[in-house]
Amino acid sequence: MATLKLLLSLGICWCTGSLATAEELSDPIADNLRWVSLDFKTILTWTTSQPEHTSTLLYAVDNGDWKESPDCIGVSDMECDLTDVLQPLDKFYTADIQTNAADEDYPTDGDELPHTYSSRFNPYRQSNISAVTFTLHPLDQSTVTVNITDTLTAIHQRGQQLTIRDVLRSDLMYKITYYKAGSTGKREVTSASSVAEVSQLDSGESYCFIVAVFIPSRPKETQLGAPSSQQCTQGHGIAQGLSLGALVGIVFIVITVLIFLIITVAVLCCNRCRRRNKSLQTSQTSAPI
Repeated sequence: MATLKLLLSLGICWCTGSLATAEELSDPIADNLRWVSLDFKTILTWTTSQPEHTSTLLYAVDNGDWKESPDCIGVSDMECDLTDVLQPLDKFYTADIQTNAADEDYPTDGDELPHTYSSRFNPYRQSNISAVTFTLHPLDQSTVTVNITDTLTAIHQRGQQLTIRDVLRSDLMYKITYYKAGSTGKREVTSASSVAEVSQLDSGESYCFIVAVFIPSRPKETQLGAPSSQQCTQGHGIAQGLSLGALVGIVFIVITVLIFLIITVAVLCCNRCRRRNKSLQTSQTSAPI
């Protein structure tokens, strides 16, 4: 019986050790490859169950030959900035994360190392665009000029940082959403220029504006950039610029004055009627029989 227990114990230990060894010798592949891109700064991220291994990133343009990314050879970080190599922008790129051997238990031939491939990515069509900034300049009572600042991108050429207009050129448009303050009805205009005029506004009213980059040549889900912060013009009507409490106070005063006037008029009318009736009674009493 003791011999049987010993054999069972040895069997369990051997199985556990085998599983652990198998887990240690399993291919340390990269998982969860994800493209993260904003204003054409593009980074590929991934995860791995064995972070002690290093990785080398290769990329291919339109299913062409594989090239090594110079800044991502034997890296321990689980991300790689590909902004400078993904050019021209309007191409489809695929990445390959090659997991390097950590010791002699793994093969050293590059063709036999574990590989993980990313989905295809086109920076020109898929990079997210951040919110723009703009200023408002009223031209007259019914027209406002919207001056938009073209966002800087992560792309550099000849030592100069390019704006989004430098990159997109004629593809760049701006969608301007505006509405009368206090109203839910919204209107939109599209401008190909960074300076746009919005006209036919109601004179003296306050209007609020929101601007976003609009790229009609892109797929629908990536056509719009992030919306800007809202900015509003100052109206010139009597009620413009007053808080809700001030408006309530004004209404209360007006109603109080009206009530006072109504009561005063009613009292005066009653007094006049009494004097008239008293005068009639006096004249009837003093009349000869």
